Amino acid sequence: MRENTSNYREIFLNDTPMMDARAPVEFHKGAFPGVLNLPLMNDIERQKVGTCYKQHGQQAAIELGHQLVAGQIKAERVEAWAAFARANPDGYLYCFRGGLRSQIVQQWLKREAGIDYPRVIGGYKAMRTFLLETTQQAVAQCDFVLIGGLTGTGKTEALSQLANGLDLEGHANHRGSSFGKRVTGQPAQIDFENRLAVDILKKRAAGIERFVLEDEGRTVGSCSQPLELYQGMQHYPMVWLEDSLEGRVERILRDYVIDLCAEFIAEHGDEHGFVRFAERLQQSLANILKRLGGERYQRLATIMQGALLEQQRSGAVELHRGWIEVLLKDYYDPMYAFQRESKDGRIEFSGEQPDVVAYLQERAKRQ
Repeated sequence: MRENTSNYREIFLNDTPMMDARAPVEFHKGAFPGVLNLPLMNDIERQKVGTCYKQHGQQAAIELGHQLVAGQIKAERVEAWAAFARANPDGYLYCFRGGLRSQIVQQWLKREAGIDYPRVIGGYKAMRTFLLETTQQAVAQCDFVLIGGLTGTGKTEALSQLANGLDLEGHANHRGSSFGKRVTGQPAQIDFENRLAVDILKKRAAGIERFVLEDEGRTVGSCSQPLELYQGMQHYPMVWLEDSLEGRVERILRDYVIDLCAEFIAEHGDEHGFVRFAERLQQSLANILKRLGGERYQRLATIMQGALLEQQRSGAVELHRGWIEVLLKDYYDPMYAFQRESKDGRIEFSGEQPDVVAYLQERAKRQ
């Protein structure tokens, strides 16, 4: 039998397969990338055992657990664990602290299916602590630079071309703006933090000690940045990405109209997909009504409605440029101009995308 492990670094560097024996409610609050939830107890069973533990102690709780997970229920769960173990002979199992639940799964797998399968010592809690410390250590020990720029200049595009980029929006599954919500939902806060930490761990293992981030607010959609990283972003040096208004309008049109519509249609079909896309676009505009002011909002909403009707009728998207250009010039640009002024002392380079990418690639080579 392979040994139980506490080598969390190797687990995450190697994308080691793991099965999580915690209850679904625990799993959905936060887990690790690629892990499969195959619980010892479901949520109701766990709740009953927990109440029993509080009222009558550990032994009574263990006995109740064995009563609840017995017969056909037990057989089905053991078979699911055995199937995972056979499919992932190099994997591990874990529970919250690497204690009783994962030990029971180990014992039942051995006794019922003849499979010796190792567990992670310390369980979820120890691995989660390791990942939190991974991010904290990177902030303390590494060099960071931010990509700033007006809306639509392609900051995420530039970041994707850099081996040392950390894509916060990618990990949060959100584009970061009022219009940034994706078709698929965002991860839980803990999942977001774990994904980011694993990304940092792998990049540092590859020798990267200088990182590039997009200049973001405290939150990316519903996901909050790790506090230490956000605090660092208030003083990290910056590069400023520039592009023409026309180029920015085209990029917004592609990302937030053409591609987003295609994502909705792929997810929900032609008819329902377009309706949901139109609703999402209109809701995104409504979300900034107060900041736009009633008159400007109505004007943009009317242009958007006309553009959506034409897109639905003929597939043409040209009319969307109308509301995009006004929104950029009258709403986003003044906000970013103020930010640029406040951050001017930190900007060490500015230029269009090819020059910014080349500068950041060269910067990464410096020691």
